[in-house]
Amino acid sequence: MVKAISRRHFIASTASVAVITSVPGCSGPDEQSGVRPDDVPVGPFGAESTTMDVVEGLDLSGKTVFITGCNSGLGYETARVLSLQGATIIGAARTLEKAEDACASFAGKATPVVCELSELESVAACGESVKAIGTPIDMLILNAGIMALAELEQVNGIEKQFFVNHIGHFALTSHLIDQVVAAKQGRVVIISSSGHSFAPEAGIEFDNLSGERDYQPWKMYGISKLANGLFSLELTRRLANTTATSNAVHPGIINTNLGRHFPWWQRVAGDLIGWTFMKSVEEGAATQTYVATAPALAGYSGYYFADCNPVMPDPRMLDEAQAAELWRVSEQITEGYLAS
Repeated sequence: MVKAISRRHFIASTASVAVITSVPGCSGPDEQSGVRPDDVPVGPFGAESTTMDVVEGLDLSGKTVFITGCNSGLGYETARVLSLQGATIIGAARTLEKAEDACASFAGKATPVVCELSELESVAACGESVKAIGTPIDMLILNAGIMALAELEQVNGIEKQFFVNHIGHFALTSHLIDQVVAAKQGRVVIISSSGHSFAPEAGIEFDNLSGERDYQPWKMYGISKLANGLFSLELTRRLANTTATSNAVHPGIINTNLGRHFPWWQRVAGDLIGWTFMKSVEEGAATQTYVATAPALAGYSGYYFADCNPVMPDPRMLDEAQAAELWRVSEQITEGYLAS
């Protein structure tokens, strides 16, 4: 039986995520609400735990992991460590060369696949090629993303951050979810962010998915990250009669190429003094690795994790009506590219 988070656990939170670092849109490990859901196991790991810490002693032989963005940053580190523990990796990147280079460096069996999240044709082709492999997927880790585009960019008339971070992954999941359900206890891990708090007060602007009205880089990033959480919430509801689970994750502030769209002075500052407040890649990838593998989390679904533990995000992350509407709108946008 899947243990899904109840509405009261989120509404009980009276404080939203604070952002007090010099890089807007992301919160550090000490800036979460501090209130934890009372029915999820609290593990022994925290902000300084690494990917290797959270998998110590785990034998993942026979497990299959599909991960987007396997070629760099948190995705690469997550795949690398899961491979070391015996998992088979299906690594997705924007180009075959990037996916092949990454997969060739992993310790165990790894299959490279192409998935350009801004192109629904590529997403559907990737999904169908993985479906043809036929193996159950124990961990579907939706890791890739973009952040804080300085100017409005669109894909098929949709603001690009929303499209890449949510729509591409939504379509991809439709092709792979049956394989997740087929696993003994399949897990979907969706990389969100505390930046979801930068979405407008009303949440997803369904009448402005083009981003043309009042485009602000961090607002639109916040909408995309709120969409990640709401997607996980609605997916949890739809998986209720299965053993599969879905959870969202805030990795923390990490100096990866996700910040490549920052102004030059912020990138330089990150390189020079980021060590004073940013997590290492090994620490940043720990939470998603933990949520994907921790035996104690089997059956727990619909939660939001930071620093390897469940925390309370902005209550908008449990807006059931908005989650259902997001699913409906996402199906419209991706019509013709979903699994049949």
